[in-house]
Amino acid sequence: MYLLKLIFRNAFRHKLRTALTILGIVIAVLAFGLLQTVVDAWYTGVNASSATRLITRNAISLIFPLPITYEDKIRHVPGVSTVSRSNWFGGIYIDKRNFFAQFATDAQPFFELYPEYHLAPDQMKAFVLDRKGCVVGRKLAQTYGWKLGDTIPLRGTIFPGNWEFVIRGIYEGAEAKTDESQFIFHWDYLNESIKKTSPRRANQVGIYLVGINDADRAAEISREIDAMFRNSLAETLTETEKAFALGFISMVEAIVAAIRIVSFVIIVIIMAVMANTMAMSARERTSEYATLKALGFGPVYIETLIYGESLLIALSGGLLGIIATVPLVRGFGAVMVKLFPVFQFSPTTLAMQVGAVLVMGIVAAAVPAVRASRVRVAQGLRAIG
Repeated sequence: MYLLKLIFRNAFRHKLRTALTILGIVIAVLAFGLLQTVVDAWYTGVNASSATRLITRNAISLIFPLPITYEDKIRHVPGVSTVSRSNWFGGIYIDKRNFFAQFATDAQPFFELYPEYHLAPDQMKAFVLDRKGCVVGRKLAQTYGWKLGDTIPLRGTIFPGNWEFVIRGIYEGAEAKTDESQFIFHWDYLNESIKKTSPRRANQVGIYLVGINDADRAAEISREIDAMFRNSLAETLTETEKAFALGFISMVEAIVAAIRIVSFVIIVIIMAVMANTMAMSARERTSEYATLKALGFGPVYIETLIYGESLLIALSGGLLGIIATVPLVRGFGAVMVKLFPVFQFSPTTLAMQVGAVLVMGIVAAAVPAVRASRVRVAQGLRAIG
């Protein structure tokens, strides 16, 4: 008990220096947590992917569609349970700044493939029966103040024209990491409209969402699907949903890596500041440590004092930084909801913050503790703090 009291007094003997050090740690831990959350947000699609879902697209590029005739062939591949079409729509809601994901797809197969999207049965029925109906995520509806029955106008870009959709359902995610910012409508409605304006673009699918029975056979089934369309005018590339999502992240991999590196550089910098603080504190107390050794206290006791002081300062700043991270992440997520549909402070980030703080406290005290424990009594008593 006396040891803890002595550690506390030593840590806050120079109140201004300790306060500034703690403030620096708070800012560093806060920035580290926010940057790591940004990295996690980039990988949301990867983390939410299912091992039993495959994506079949044009082997050349995503911008090239696939024929509608491929659907039945894919469905008859052994191991395939469900197939759904999906086209990226890319419409504009009032202003170009109002960006959100919009997909034309099959109602029943799509929601069978994505059971994590919870939609009330009555809303599902209303959506199926209304050709112009759409389903939106809860977060998307909250962002724009939409409710059931509202008519949503979109100005087409990939598919020109003025389009109108009626909200027949609002889905909720099964977990906090589930994307609740998507806009889903009927592929048939899109295709029928295209037939009237651009017949050549009709009956074409952007990607096929493929559900399989056995995740262990994902590679085998992917090869079988691609083999069917080899040497055709539209060869396919089939991959797991996770691999598909990682393909998008690879386009900005350098940015994500830079953010991750900067987050760790911040910790290293504040660790250096912390080490300087502990070195100054230990140097000022050299005569005190020599006195303790003269009274019979061993090197381990002195090292415990220094490590304890360093960990107390680091944990004080770290705790305040972690507490401040939660509201900061919520505020940042609310502002950046269009860019990051899922922006959540994860347990992994929390663990990394705690780990960084502990490492900071231990490393900063390492050198001063060793020096103080080795100081000679006579030399230490002559030292002037």
